[in-house]
Amino acid sequence: MKEMKVVGINGSHREGNTKILVEKALEVCAKAGFETAFVSLHNIGVKYCVDCDHCRRHDRCVITDDGVNGILDKLVEADAIVVGSPTYFGSVSGKLKALFDRTLPLRRNNMKLSGKIGGALAVGGSRNGGQEYVVQAIHSWMLIHEMSVVGDKGTAHFGGIGVGRKPGDVLEDDVGVETAVNLGKRIVDALNRLEVDG
Repeated sequence: MKEMKVVGINGSHREGNTKILVEKALEVCAKAGFETAFVSLHNIGVKYCVDCDHCRRHDRCVITDDGVNGILDKLVEADAIVVGSPTYFGSVSGKLKALFDRTLPLRRNNMKLSGKIGGALAVGGSRNGGQEYVVQAIHSWMLIHEMSVVGDKGTAHFGGIGVGRKPGDVLEDDVGVETAVNLGKRIVDALNRLEVDG
C-alpha cells in the first residue's frame, strides 16, 4: 500500500507565525505515521499566471521561476494539503494567490488535485482580524480543484486560526495553536478513512 503524504504550504512572505501553525498541523500528521513535506513561499519567487493558454495543451506551466512547477509536483504527489496564510486586507497573501493561479495546469489536465484532503490555516494581528475570510479563500481554491475540505476536530471551526503580529507571537495564542493541532487531527482522521475505503 502506498504511503500517504501530507504537504504543508506556508503562504507568507516571511517565516513567522503562519509557518509555525502549518508545522503544528504537520507534526500531528507525522506522529500518526504519515509522510510530510513542507514548502515555504517566503524565499521563492512566484510569477503571475498570464493566462497564456499553454496549459490547455500541456500539463506543465510554461513560466520559469524559482520552482513553482516543483511545488505543483508536490501537490500532485500529496494525499492531503495544508495551506496557511497571513491575513492581508482580509484575504490571502499576494504570493499565495499567485501560486493558486499557477495551479491552473493541474485543473485543466484531468483535475489532478481532485479527491485530495485539504485544510486551511490563517493568522491575523487580532482575534477578529479577517482570518475566516482567508480560510474561506483557501477553501474556495480547494473546492474549485474538487478537493475534500476539512475543518478542525473538536474545536469545530473552519480550520486553524491564530493571532500574532511579530514572529513567534502565535505561540502565546493557546486557542490558535489548538485549532492548528486539531486541523492536523482532522486530516489524520480523513486520511485513515481513505486508507480503509481505498
